[in-house]
Amino acid sequence: MKNLIKFGLFSALAITMVSCGDEFLEKPALRGSETLTSAQLLQASEVDPAVGGALMGGVYSLTFTFNSGGSGGSHTDFGHKSYDVFSDMLSSDMALSQSVYGWYRADITEYQAPLDFTNGANRQVWRYYYRIVRGCNEVIDGLGGDEFTPESAANKAVMGQAKALRAHSYFYLTQFYQKSYDASEPILPLYRNSLEVNGPKVTAAEIYDLMESDLTDAIALLEGFSRANKTEINQSVAQGIYAYVLGARGTDYAKAYDMAKAAIAGGYTVMSSTEITGGFNEVSTPGWMWGVDLNDEIGLGLVSWWGQMDYFSYSYPAFGDSKSIDQGLFDAIPANDFRKEQFNVNPGSATHLLPLNKFYDSDRTRYGSSRIVKADYVYMRVAEMHLLAAEYAAFSNNDAQARTELKALVSQRVPDASYIDGLSGQQLKNEIYLQTRMELWGEGKSYLAMKRNKATTVRGSNHLTFVGEPIPYNDERMTFEIPEGEIQFNPFISTQNN
Repeated sequence: MKNLIKFGLFSALAITMVSCGDEFLEKPALRGSETLTSAQLLQASEVDPAVGGALMGGVYSLTFTFNSGGSGGSHTDFGHKSYDVFSDMLSSDMALSQSVYGWYRADITEYQAPLDFTNGANRQVWRYYYRIVRGCNEVIDGLGGDEFTPESAANKAVMGQAKALRAHSYFYLTQFYQKSYDASEPILPLYRNSLEVNGPKVTAAEIYDLMESDLTDAIALLEGFSRANKTEINQSVAQGIYAYVLGARGTDYAKAYDMAKAAIAGGYTVMSSTEITGGFNEVSTPGWMWGVDLNDEIGLGLVSWWGQMDYFSYSYPAFGDSKSIDQGLFDAIPANDFRKEQFNVNPGSATHLLPLNKFYDSDRTRYGSSRIVKADYVYMRVAEMHLLAAEYAAFSNNDAQARTELKALVSQRVPDASYIDGLSGQQLKNEIYLQTRMELWGEGKSYLAMKRNKATTVRGSNHLTFVGEPIPYNDERMTFEIPEGEIQFNPFISTQNN
């Protein structure tokens, strides 16, 4: 991360380019009426390849920046991990078991945002991911455009990162704004360059085609790239993103499996039984594929993922706003499973199953030993790839391979994983889905798995609302609406049937 911070001027410029102004798809002026053109960026990057890296660093910074979703000050607006919380709550695996300050309650856990296209949280999701798309398009254009392959190895790596992150953002948009993959359904505008500022909804097939093209290019461009830190996307992370995209599309599970396996081969190790209760606070953990090294220079505090999730930070949970594992999901974790130890009863209440031993600041001091967050963010880890490989093998009717992939993870979570040998068919698929929910709780992956598996969840007794209610993956409450502002100001959207 220090390599990103040192870029200073260029990173600040990149953030300015992609985040100023209420109309986030409109290129803002840099000074007066002057703008930095793609031709100027291309010329600068040819003279000094570090320029492209610095601009990409600015885009990465948006993934953990306050108000990058343009909320105007909401404490739920702190970059990509904001939507990890949104999605875990929508899937019901994360319970808002006590609400003191009101964050998330009405908008997310009571589903007002997905059902109301005027809701600010609904708009926030849209604005954040399209800002990332806009930033990536600026970088891609500055390096020569979609069809151009830079000459220098440094610029090839930057182009690969920009294409992979653009695909990652479109992927989350498809998940949040379409119930399930329907190739012919128009769902979102698609912007391939920074000159496109408004456009009509295009079909899911067109968006998925661009994601696949971007990730194919990214994997090739990132061949041999050795990143300075885990904030940057490398080849194995691009392969991991591709595995998610293919699984959501659901048309080529064999290729999806191959991508997950390729990501595993990147040299990562599954977190041990000790590491999974070690705080999830250090980006150097060998099982982490992609994450952010947060430090004093970055200066995150209360308005952060840790501020919303960690009892041992200066945070909302420390003051009583509890984010807990769903009671039913907690009960499903076997007593001899090391992941059971990740959750503990909040002092004074038996209903708040907080992740006191999964996510925590290393000082383990209630209210935090400092108001500055120093624990790191995880975006992707190799355990996800083992679970995806198992899932895709099962969906390909290769139960033997699915069992092998699943046991690679579960054997490190329970003393004896041999019970998996007796599973096949739907039972095996159900077990993989359950293991995904248990392993990745609080990491924003349950919602994605719910959609891939076309699952229904039932809220446990420690939720504040809708207790015991079955909620299917394609429920209206599981998917956001195109925001009011986009309908008002994008003439192509306003004339389409919404």
